[in-house]
Formats: sequence, C-alpha cells, structure tokens
Amino acid sequence: MTSLEVLKRYFGYDNFRSGQQTLIDSILAGKDVLGVMPTGAGKSICFQIPSLMMSGLTIVVSPLISLMKDQVNSLTQSGVSAAFINSSLTERQIYKALENAESGIYRLIYAAPERLLTPDFSEFAKSAPISMLTVDEAHCISQWGQDFRPSYAKIPEFIEKLPNRPVLSAFTATATSRVREDIIDLLRLNDPEVLVTGFDRRNLYFEVQKPNDKYASLTAFLSDKKDRYGIVYCSTRAAVEEVCENLQSDGYSASRYHAGLTDSERRDNQDNFLYDRVQIMVATNAFGMGIDKSNVSFVAHYNMPKDIESYYQEAGRAGRDGEPADCLLLYSGQDVRTNMWMIENDRDAQYPDEQTEKLLKERSRERLREMTFYCTVNDCLRGYILKYFGERPLNFCGNCGSCDTNFETADVTVDAQKILSCVARMNQRFGLKMVIDVLRGAKSEKVRNFGFDKLSTYGISEKPERLLREIMNQLILTGYLLKTNDEYPVIKLGGRADEVLRGDESVIMKLVKEKEPKEAAKSKKKLSVKPVDKQLFAVLRDLRLAIAKEQNVPAFVIFPDSALTDMCVKTPVTKEGFLKVSGVGRVKLEKFGDRFLSVIAEFLDNNKDNNLNEAALAEVKEFDASSVEITEEPVPVSIVADRINCVLMENGFDKVSALLINEWLVSKGFMKVIAVENNRTFKIPTAAGANLGITSEERIIRGQNAKVNMYGKAAQEFITQNILEIMKFKHFRPNRNSVLQL
Repeated sequence: MTSLEVLKRYFGYDNFRSGQQTLIDSILAGKDVLGVMPTGAGKSICFQIPSLMMSGLTIVVSPLISLMKDQVNSLTQSGVSAAFINSSLTERQIYKALENAESGIYRLIYAAPERLLTPDFSEFAKSAPISMLTVDEAHCISQWGQDFRPSYAKIPEFIEKLPNRPVLSAFTATATSRVREDIIDLLRLNDPEVLVTGFDRRNLYFEVQKPNDKYASLTAFLSDKKDRYGIVYCSTRAAVEEVCENLQSDGYSASRYHAGLTDSERRDNQDNFLYDRVQIMVATNAFGMGIDKSNVSFVAHYNMPKDIESYYQEAGRAGRDGEPADCLLLYSGQDVRTNMWMIENDRDAQYPDEQTEKLLKERSRERLREMTFYCTVNDCLRGYILKYFGERPLNFCGNCGSCDTNFETADVTVDAQKILSCVARMNQRFGLKMVIDVLRGAKSEKVRNFGFDKLSTYGISEKPERLLREIMNQLILTGYLLKTNDEYPVIKLGGRADEVLRGDESVIMKLVKEKEPKEAAKSKKKLSVKPVDKQLFAVLRDLRLAIAKEQNVPAFVIFPDSALTDMCVKTPVTKEGFLKVSGVGRVKLEKFGDRFLSVIAEFLDNNKDNNLNEAALAEVKEFDASSVEITEEPVPVSIVADRINCVLMENGFDKVSALLINEWLVSKGFMKVIAVENNRTFKIPTAAGANLGITSEERIIRGQNAKVNMYGKAAQEFITQNILEIMKFKHFRPNRNSVLQL
C-alpha cells in the first residue's frame, strides 16, 4: 500500500495535511527528520504511517502517561497493534508487552525517556528489530525550551547502545530557531529533513482581558458554552480549588487537576474529562502536554502562564478537530509576580551546577517578559505569537481580541517624556508602580520617605493609572524603557530614551477607543453555521458515547466531533457513502459502520417530511450579530425579535417570530409551558432561564392581570448569538402541544 492508502485505511482521511507527506516520504527513504508543527496539525500521523510501512518496530519516546494511553487507544481502535510501557503497568504486564513487541505483534511501543536505560528495556532493545525511534515533544531536550527535562538527555545514550542505528524522527509544536538547533545537535540527527509548517492555528480566537473581577469575566465567557468542553488553567493549586468550587456551586460541570491531589484522584478526574463525564477541567499546568481530546472547544487561562511556549501549547488543546475554538487569557499584574516567584523557587527544577541554574533562570525571566508583553500589547495577538516563533505575519488577522477592538492612533510623546524624566529623577532604581505613584502625586508614606514628593515630576500627570501603565508597557516594548528581569523588576532608561527626551522623536501608539455604552454592548464576532442538523448530531453523539462505554475508551477515540459533523452533512446510507466521511477508515467502517448507518437511516425516515435540502441550508452562511441592538434594560421578546429582524431582512434572511424564539428557549430548558384555566397556556422561565436574565412580571393588559416575560441583556445576547439555530429550529421543532400541568 502507498502512504495515502494507509492513511485512508487506518485513519479515514483522503488527503494529507500540510507537511505530512514530506516528512513521511523522508522517513521511508531512511532519512532523519525534525517536524515542527502546531498542536492539532497531525504530527502523530507523520510517524505512525511510516511505522506501518516499515519492516520493524517503532519506539516512540513520550513524556506523559496520558498521552501514551490516548494515542495507543486511538491506534487500537483504528486497527493498529500498539502498546505503551510505563509505571501504570505491573512488571508482568511490562514483560508481556516487551515479549509481544519483540515477536512482532506490536508495530509501535510508547515509552517514557526514563524507561529507555532500565535493564529490562535495554536488554529488549538489543534484540528487537527497531526500525525507527521517534522523539515526541522533542523540545524537552533543550535547555532553551520551556519544558526542559534532564531525562531527555539520556536518549542519545540509548541510541548509541543499539546494535543498529534506526531512523530518528523528532516532533514538537513549540520550538524557536534556537530550540530547533538544540534538538538537531543533542539528538545527533544526521542531515535531517527539517520541516516547519508554520505555527498559525487559524481556527483559534485569541483574546486577552484585564478585568477587575476575573471570576465574573470567566463566567461571562462560559455563559454560552454549557454544552461544550473546555479547560480552565490556573497558576496555583489554591486558585484551581477556588475556581473549581465556585464553578460547581454555580451549576457548571467541572472537575480539578493539580499535583496536590492523590494519584488516583488525578487519574479519575482526568478520565471523567476525557470520557465526557464532566465538561470543564480546572487545572494547573500539571494537566500537561499531549491532552489529545478532540472536542475541546475553549481554553481559558485564569492566570498568565510563564512563557509564550507554554501558553500556545496549552491554548492549542482547543480546536484540535479544526473547528472554531476560543482562547481567553485573564491578565493581572499579580500574575507577573506569581510567575517570578515560581521561577526563583522552583523545587522541581534540576540544575547540574550554580552557573547553569543562573543561566536557565535568566532565560525563564526573559520568556516571562515576552509573555507579559503579549498580555499588554494592542497589536494583533496572533501576529505577536507568530513573530515570537520567527514568522512574518500580517499585522491584522481579523480573528483575535485586538483585531476586533476599536483602536485609535494617539501621539503620547508628552506623556512619554514625563515618564522618562520621572524614571531618570528617581535614579532608575524603582519599579513601575512606584513611578506611576510619583507621576500621579500619590500621598503614600513610601513616596514621602524617599523624598519623591519634592521632585519636579511629582504629580505632573493627570492620566489614570491604567493608561500610564499601558504607555509604560509600550515604551518597554519599543526600547525607550528597560525592565530588569529580577525578582523585583526595576524600570530603567532604554537606549532610545534620549531621542524622546530631546524632542527628536515622537511616540505614537494605539489606544483603545472609548465606546458608547450601546456600541460596547454589541457582539464582536460574526457567527457562522454549517449545514448540520443539531438533532441528528445529538443522536450520533449518543451512539458514539454508548460504543465508547462498551470499548472503555474516551468518546473521541471512536470518532472525533468533526467526523460526526461530516456524517450530518453527508448523511450516508450505504457503506460506500460512510467510507467517504472524513475520519472513517476501513477498520472503523467494519467495526461501527452498521450501527451508525442504521441510526442515520432511522433519523432520515422519521424526519423525511422536515428535512431541509443541503442547498437551502448552505444558503444560511453568516449573520453579523454586532448590528443587533442590545440594551441593559429588559424588554419583551417581541422587541428582541423586531431588532433581530431588522438585521435579518437587511441581509436577505427570513424574519423570525417571537413565538419561535420562545419555543426554542423551551426546547433548550430556559422556559417551560404551563397550562391554566380554559385550556390556556403560557411560558415562564425555568431556573436556567432566570440565570440567563429572563424574568416574569405582573402587568395589567386590557384591564386584566397578566404575566409578561422580560428579557435582560444577557438573554438578548444569547438569543442573538443563536439566531441561526433558532431559524433552523422551525423546520425540526418537536410537538408543540407538550405542556406541564399545574
């Protein structure tokens, strides 16, 4: 079979993604390779397909038990014989796995780097027919990388002891040019094929917020995601406990993960998340690399990570199925101090000598500085990340918080001169907060003790602290100021400061333009919808979950959400048609095809009078929610419908009725229908509806008492954001006569 035939048979895809074919061909030609590909780009395919086409065994060095387990489960479901060797197995299980591998039963063996030089594994490797050794998460070998692991340095020693040198392949998602050089040098790759496919994950939406109340911002972010799966990262165990407890109290399906839990609790909590038993995992970075769950649709960072590499890797756990996903970072100045303390007091770090410790801590502080710039920059967030990894992106991506924010260009030269002059008069010995206090004329005891209230720059700025901090961060970013990398950073004059102080150079920067309240309330993002039937998707998801329970594997191992979506689009009724679904290979067709085809056929038969043809659905493409008026004041649903219809009709859509909106809210559990005297019915909000901001008020209409439902700001936004689903709902809505009798 060709590599493309292997791809279709075992993995169900018709074409390779960017870069995969090149790396696979190089490996099959006996050439060492280094692949740098973003999370979700299909790195594993690049070594799994050659392992099925080569004559011997492939050893995959992987750092985490969870990653090994997920990949072996996925391979087994796809018809590939594979196993892992790690501390979760008994000695007898390890012996049996090695015996099977040596006899040719397994094509791939996953092992931790610590396992390679153990006596039993070393003895096995001397006689096993090893054709390739793959190093996954290869950046862990470099001291310039954010996840340096001394155990990775033992890999070359293991290779040297092999009777025959196999093909070496190394893969990572986050590696700067310096880290790539280290990987090649330290692994001793022989004239490797180096492929960097690019770091851009276009389906991810990046946003940074600087809220006064982080938890309120987090719940606002989660408010429309109650049927989706995601991760909330926190920097400390205490924060994990607090956030998880609060989310659970507020009715969210959440669990926790950090190093302070017992091994069994961590394992159980992780499995509950992977197996879709809970929707939100609140975790420290102990919930580490390689979480291969395809239906994670959002990642929120409650605290700023210590470097861009970690952030991009963690954020990249969203949208692995290629679907749109949200990545939110909640930033505060305290995050910088917390990370600085962690750098200086990392008990898990291992250093061979004092000089190396000093060097690595300095590198960590520099990466923290870059991460802080990311959180404070007003330029394109995606562009900042891509520039960090050495790419040259456009200055506008159109899919991040900065590009969606209304900025105005401002000349801040006078403010910059005041700041630089103040730093100079304070002898360049104090931090950012102290400089701002002096500029704003703070009457604190500390300012008076140093005599700063006597300086000419004391109280010369009337700008708010937020704006001064923003300008100072921009001056640091552009080299007019320097910020030391000490535990308590000090602000100093940069090499370009004199040009501004002399008036030879102007300082221009982007500032957030203040919005009118009405404008600020509007949604920023455009909503898009695929021609997918939600009810059919739910039926297929239930079947997938049932099969996953039978197989004792996570649901996404059976099929990712993207495959279920494609089934909804193509609605296959034959095995040949099912094989055309993305993600369906011959093995999974034989295993699961009959059951999925039966469910699809039954659904189509039950809904044959209501089915929309694909052409009609395909016309429903895009709706600009930002044009719909949203108000703080609660309004009746008829007003909500009128405002939405103004935008719908301008863009060629049909109108939507207030009745339909309420029927949809009933179907989603936000409203319920009750019957009263004379066979009359009316709808009232449920507890979920009340939380959404729907209330019932007593009114007098035509001389009679009546209940009127009022829809607050959050409810208006929720309806607007889901209007396309509501419009499709009219074609598939269930029996309207089902009511709750009082």
